[in-house]
Amino acid sequence: MSTTQSERLRELLEPLVASQGLDLEEIAVDSVGRKRVLRVVVDSDTGADLDRIADVSRALSAKLDETDAMGEGEYTLEVGTPGAERSLTEHRHYVRATDRLVRFQLHEGGELAARILAVDDDGLDLEVPGVKGRKATTRRLAFADIDKARVQVEFNRKDDGGGKNDKNVKNDKEEEEA
Repeated sequence: MSTTQSERLRELLEPLVASQGLDLEEIAVDSVGRKRVLRVVVDSDTGADLDRIADVSRALSAKLDETDAMGEGEYTLEVGTPGAERSLTEHRHYVRATDRLVRFQLHEGGELAARILAVDDDGLDLEVPGVKGRKATTRRLAFADIDKARVQVEFNRKDDGGGKNDKNVKNDKEEEEA
């Protein structure tokens, strides 16, 4: 997708997405055979359930139908949310990833896997897991030191009480049924 088309689509669609209480995270137009697919990724601090996705999808579809933003020819509109292992590129992404395990690529080189404890304007307070039975440590990481960051999926995270964190894993009953 050309930068001009991307900018034009963002200018057209972002106000509609915002009116639904969501953030426009990404726009991509891909060719699939003879058809084109417009993928729109949205999110919010509280997440986006299926009803919100359907509402924003209808609003975007109506707006695109009344303009020539996609040009002539058929296209498919796909609206969704970021994946479980999303890249963190904006301040709001880090805030939304608080209490999640994240893998950081550092500007100085090297990698760090740590849990985000707190986010402010300058950087992050992290909990770095202990290795080989050692206790976890805390660390401060400035945004300027981060090259890339990606949320990690956790299947067996233990909370402070030794139980499973319901937000990140299936419960035992679901695991037995699978």
